[in-house]
Amino acid sequence: MDETNISWALAAACLLAGIGIGALGYHLLNASAGNTQRLRQRLAERERTLAELKDGLGDSLERIGQLAESLRRESQSLEEEAATASTTLGAPSLRRQAMVDAATPAEGEAEPSMPRDYADGNRGTLSEDFGLKQGEEGAPQPPRY
Repeated sequence: MDETNISWALAAACLLAGIGIGALGYHLLNASAGNTQRLRQRLAERERTLAELKDGLGDSLERIGQLAESLRRESQSLEEEAATASTTLGAPSLRRQAMVDAATPAEGEAEPSMPRDYADGNRGTLSEDFGLKQGEEGAPQPPRY
């Protein structure tokens, strides 16, 4: 073979090797750029989701504030109602006043006597010696059953 042919073959081989190395470098660098592009896209999606959550949180906090305000108003009205009820319940009712009037005796009427747990006289069923027999000496004896 001739030296010129070897030079041409060597030049062709170097050209092909350079093209291969360039393609490989482009592929590796481009893959990194594609990965960067995907990361940027994911970051943009996450930022959008975060913004939506912040908007939802603001709406939720506003709703909680409204509910707390309505709860405060309802508790205030409940306290007012309890106060009015306590004033009306503290006053004597008509039914209670009628019962008190019926329980107090009118002037000139004798009050009924309190019930007693003993009997008048000396031989009633509630007397202390009821059912006891008199012994020889006059002391009462307990009954025998």
